[in-house]
Amino acid sequence: MPWDYSEKVLKLFMDAVKGEAGTHMGELKNPDGFGEHGSIVCGDTLRFTFLVKRHPTDPTRDIITAARYKTFGCTSAIAASEALCTLLEEQHKTPLEALRVTNQELITFLGGLPEQKIHCSVMGAEALQKAVADWAGKRGVDLEALMPEMAHGDEDEGRIVCKCFAVTEPYLRRKIRELSLKSIAEITNALKAGGGCTACHHAPGGLQDLLDEIWGVQPQTVVAAAPAAAGKAQGAEGLSPYRLGRQIEAVIVKSIRPLLHDEGGDLELIDIKGLLVYCRLTGACSEGSAAAQPCKLLVERQLKEQVDDRLQVIAV
Repeated sequence: MPWDYSEKVLKLFMDAVKGEAGTHMGELKNPDGFGEHGSIVCGDTLRFTFLVKRHPTDPTRDIITAARYKTFGCTSAIAASEALCTLLEEQHKTPLEALRVTNQELITFLGGLPEQKIHCSVMGAEALQKAVADWAGKRGVDLEALMPEMAHGDEDEGRIVCKCFAVTEPYLRRKIRELSLKSIAEITNALKAGGGCTACHHAPGGLQDLLDEIWGVQPQTVVAAAPAAAGKAQGAEGLSPYRLGRQIEAVIVKSIRPLLHDEGGDLELIDIKGLLVYCRLTGACSEGSAAAQPCKLLVERQLKEQVDDRLQVIAV
């Protein structure tokens, strides 16, 4: 199911994929700040780096002069990361000021995002926070003393609530408060947690229990169930095999192949059977290489984003 993106989101995404002047996809050598967020297993991962102009006496007044990101994420993740880098550079923010850029600022800059894709825009901000922590350690800045609300400790070590996407309880508690998430649907849209098998929705200590503990137990309302096939009529089932193949080929040429070329790889479309897309990954993305699985996930995510969210990629 194609998402309804704003023109600005699509332009930022396409310019970044093409490597147009002024875009920020890439990685800085010897960065002053380095951070990563996400999981390569679920296909959402982002690396953020930045350089600063050092203040001669006060490191808290260092100015970010360049910011870059690398991601296997989707259109939303790339566009939101472009927006974040642009804001940091154009507004000459210090690393401490960078931490105060809100997710809503990015969404406003982008002209809006589909609710189901908000979680992708969070990735850059989370990677940025880790990059700022890295900068603070290098520059001897006591980040916890200056901005205690931004010192999150090692949240990866907490109890895993959503096993599908390896989302921990400490991280969920912080983001529920930060983003004022009031329902399981809002958590899934913003953080992806709960978007897999759904077992964590109402399990003891699961998403609903966390919401009740943080916001208090809310009165329940009965919502009529939507038909199982709602929202699917315009997907791949509504296309002839010929039209589906043409859409897939167009996305490969315009979006996927440039991304793979950036990693030293390529792909060959072998066959399409129903919702299964058979591809042969080549070059640096070939089977057996370290990049094989990330490249496959990249291909699948782009096809899900731009053609139909039920498509699956089979590497052959």
